[in-house]
Amino acid sequence: MLTFIEPYWPHVLFLLSLLLGATAAIHAAMTKEEVRSAIGWVGIIILSPIIGALLYFIAGINRIRRSAIADRRFLLQGHVREHFDSYDATDELVAERFGGRFAAMKTLGDRVTSHTLTTGNTIGMLTTGDDAYRAMLRAIDGARRSILLETYIFDRDRIGCRFAEALIAAVKRGVVVRVLIDAVGARYSVPSVLGMLRDGGVTVDVFNGNVIMGLRLPYANLRTHRKIMVVDGAVAFTGGMNIREGFSGQFHGDACSGDTHFQVSGPVVADLFAVAAADWRFATGEDLDGETWQILPPATDPGSPVAIRAVSSGPDRSVETNHKMLMGGFSVARRTIRIVSPYFLPDRELITALITAARRGVEVDIVVPQSNNLTLVDRAMTGQFDQLLKNYCRIWRASGPFDHSKLLVIDGRWAFVGSSNLDPRSLRLNFEVDLEVMDVSFAQGLERRIDITISSARQVTLESLRNRPFAARLLDRILWLGSPYL
Repeated sequence: MLTFIEPYWPHVLFLLSLLLGATAAIHAAMTKEEVRSAIGWVGIIILSPIIGALLYFIAGINRIRRSAIADRRFLLQGHVREHFDSYDATDELVAERFGGRFAAMKTLGDRVTSHTLTTGNTIGMLTTGDDAYRAMLRAIDGARRSILLETYIFDRDRIGCRFAEALIAAVKRGVVVRVLIDAVGARYSVPSVLGMLRDGGVTVDVFNGNVIMGLRLPYANLRTHRKIMVVDGAVAFTGGMNIREGFSGQFHGDACSGDTHFQVSGPVVADLFAVAAADWRFATGEDLDGETWQILPPATDPGSPVAIRAVSSGPDRSVETNHKMLMGGFSVARRTIRIVSPYFLPDRELITALITAARRGVEVDIVVPQSNNLTLVDRAMTGQFDQLLKNYCRIWRASGPFDHSKLLVIDGRWAFVGSSNLDPRSLRLNFEVDLEVMDVSFAQGLERRIDITISSARQVTLESLRNRPFAARLLDRILWLGSPYL
């Protein structure tokens, strides 16, 4: 057989190149909404039809088709559903409390997200890893019915083992536990915590692949970056905090990394549960329903503070939802935009929105770490700073250890916090979850925290950037060119 085919292998290779290249190029041209992305992929495929097509198959198809649990209404029936519906924020309530421009933000959220802005929530800010881990472990230890945990990184270190032991203990006392870890994030520690959890009786799985042999193609580049824990359908935790001891002052002292997490109760818990339950169903096929996973009615009154919306985004039907919310927020700002982000690589649309706001007289302050855990990303960020500094925005390098927090507050009234970084991966490739928070007390508390950080930060100036050696500036720009793939 091989002897028969051997004289024709150039023809076979040509036909294979034509078939793979044409298929991949047509798919890219028909499905990519960003013209630069489409041109880039088509160019790679034309230059190398077989290798380019394989690369596109692995890293270029950034849309997962899956059925989703749209929102909490999927989980609620009868009287309970009617009770939750009474907490939905109305246009009139938002306009009365926050003004017409934030009522417009509510309309935007209603149209681009899968979840409703609800009243009657509470939110507490956990400003250190030790605070967050302590509160989460306390909730696990007090669980009576169910725990649903989704995270990007769950290390098998001293903090990770504490969580694993607490989850195993919960299973032993009869609590139903489900743990979902991203397939990439599960590789951050060797051996993985998966074996420890499974040996202890915890039902655990990985998102979008398996840890040993490789990721689920053609979606190998897509990850869940969400951090959600829901306990007994009554309290939830979300934000930027992974489970790893590098964020614990107990183990790393003053050198530990910083981050911010949030504890919430109220109607938003049901929406966070719906997001994590949809991811669990995608990974395992199991529906989390029935009395075990029942969402408890809020203990607060409808219409009471705080108004919160869960904003889920990712490469499925919710693609670029976080990007749309950020664009809307920047457009309504009148006084201040305060941003804290560890990886600040916004696309041209977001940069233009920030520049336009600054030119309107809005004070735009962007805080990034002085010390970053990803050197290449930090250099690419630096290569982009001049675009903002030339147009009235201010950039600050925060002193101290690396800070992983993702915080945004506008005019001391509207906040956007959660797992999304302002970089191409978070805005287009990762599954993320954030909270849109309309509450003056919460937003002003965030502003005060950011202002304290700025007070000890080093301001980045155009002069300081231009005084760096040419070779360093050139390297920054080269790395910036590759920023969509970092």
